[in-house]
Amino acid sequence: MRRFLLLVHRVPVDGEFTLNDLAGAGGRVDEVASVVGAAFLISNALRRDTELTLLFAHPPERARRIRMVGSRLKFLNPDERSTAALLKNALVRSWTRPDVEMETTPGILVGPGHPEEDLRTFLATPSTYWATEGGRPLRGLELPESCGFVVSDPWDPTEAERAILTGSGVPQVALGPLSLRASQCVILLQNALDLRERSAPLNPRDAPTEAGSP
Repeated sequence: MRRFLLLVHRVPVDGEFTLNDLAGAGGRVDEVASVVGAAFLISNALRRDTELTLLFAHPPERARRIRMVGSRLKFLNPDERSTAALLKNALVRSWTRPDVEMETTPGILVGPGHPEEDLRTFLATPSTYWATEGGRPLRGLELPESCGFVVSDPWDPTEAERAILTGSGVPQVALGPLSLRASQCVILLQNALDLRERSAPLNPRDAPTEAGSP
């Protein structure tokens, strides 16, 4: 299983943003939508082995958490606007029942968020990494079959988030010499995991046999 958590800082948690201004009044929900696409979309298919948590952590007292489960996901298209509409629908519907987790469309679950607890819980799962500048280069890192990554939207983690991230002791990984968008980070991470799977040794049962072998 591939797991990602995106820290979201300025998207209105009540869903009160217009689809005509995703980058402005939407608090860069365009980039959040791009992360969703990077996590799940491949050519003519969806990644079913991926889960993405969107932690809308501010203001903390009205925080929301959206979980997107690849094995159940439907209605996800490649354009940012339609993806933002799915997220908006989830946030708006959650606002009417703020203490309940609900599935607003297949594979999209939204409910109350607990910023510090949610982040700590994600970091406590084995084989979790923080994608950040100054970390260990991703190239050459032996990634396990099941792992998770924390990334942040166009804004850096807050002081409280950074304290949790650094205090958790999770490994930090860098994806290159330049500062990248969150969606670009997810694409690179998915690609690294794809390459790892492609180069993994075959199960003996799956190995090709010589001609005439049973």
